[in-house]
Amino acid sequence: MEDRDVGASAPEAGASGGLAPAHSVDSAASHPKGKNKRRRKRKRGRKVFARDAALGLDATSAGAAPPSEMPGPTVEPAPARPQRSEPRPPRPQDLPVFAALDLGTNNCRLLVAVPGRPGQFRVIDAFSRIVRLGEGLAASGSLSRQAMDRAVEALKVCGDKLRARRIEKARLVATEACRSAGNGEEFLARVATETGLALEIIDRQTEARLAVSGCGSLVERETEGVVLFDIGGGSSEIALIDVRGQRSPRLASHIVAWTSLPIGVVSLAEKFGGREVTRETFDGMVRHVAELLASFGGRDRLRHVMQGGRFHLLGTSGTVTTLAGVHLDLDRYDRRRVDGLWMDRDSVDRMVEKLRGWDFQQRVSNPCIGADRADLVLAGCAILEAIRGVWPSERLRVADRGLREGILSELMGDAGVWRRGWQGGARP
Repeated sequence: MEDRDVGASAPEAGASGGLAPAHSVDSAASHPKGKNKRRRKRKRGRKVFARDAALGLDATSAGAAPPSEMPGPTVEPAPARPQRSEPRPPRPQDLPVFAALDLGTNNCRLLVAVPGRPGQFRVIDAFSRIVRLGEGLAASGSLSRQAMDRAVEALKVCGDKLRARRIEKARLVATEACRSAGNGEEFLARVATETGLALEIIDRQTEARLAVSGCGSLVERETEGVVLFDIGGGSSEIALIDVRGQRSPRLASHIVAWTSLPIGVVSLAEKFGGREVTRETFDGMVRHVAELLASFGGRDRLRHVMQGGRFHLLGTSGTVTTLAGVHLDLDRYDRRRVDGLWMDRDSVDRMVEKLRGWDFQQRVSNPCIGADRADLVLAGCAILEAIRGVWPSERLRVADRGLREGILSELMGDAGVWRRGWQGGARP
């Protein structure tokens, strides 16, 4: 998967668009029904508070006179009625910590998070670096020495971050570059030796499912159908999601068809060229991707909902987040403004046309593109245009989230952290 570089320290990476902030305590929760009066009984001028008795406080500790100074017989206070109180939220340091690492064709990315409200979590650490692991892979069939060196250096940073915390559960995955490279397994053995991290190569179906799982909160209740796409560096995953009727907490349960195209922004740019892209070159990219989509047998599974206003596209990749940043004319990329943004058909058309009209240096100069993406963004736009050609929609929603968030959601769900009665997973 190919997405934004959130930097070596970005706790805000999971703080918007449905990912929960830290727990907060409502002051009303500690005073059921808004009442704050203590029931009392009088005993010859002395007040005995029933609540103090219920908490096990004797008369002295409750502020009354010692028994030897109390005239008359001792009167036991009436039994206190049990009071309801909301469970206190766990302290941040007591919450279980989960981690997700995604080594893709273009990026190495890590998220570390703690659970929040049901279905949500709060990111407490993040790392992302463009490593271009798949550089030259399409031509040679193998990962290059330079690309592997870059990835190992980034993974060392991730390993240090993980070892600095007590991680409850983690999942560390590698995607298309390691899947398709002849030396992919050999490279992961080197990673284990030099970084101490054991990465697993996931298949394309798992990658598509995780991307869907990470975007559940961006599909609104009234929606009936969604085509979710993840334009990666070496592959592009597409899932058709039918959410009519009763909805499962896991969006991935509603996938009715999916495909993974063996093409992404890195491989397509290497095939057609990414620096100097003429209109003819761009159109050739679109046709190439359209030919791959033509062989997808499940592409019509959402035709019955596509004509209404309750259908839309949902894009999770650096391509769509870049388009959104250019659309918003941002001086600096801002995830909080991009994640969850809606763009209509005309806005997407204008942004694609604008980028097609820019030369390489203009793309480098844009703060939402930069030198790292200037030779890849038009390849991404070509993949997007091919997708829009098969599934035309009046609306596109932008997601700055995906596979890592999906991993975290599944890890936390499987651990039961959001079950009824869960107290925040505090460790004993």
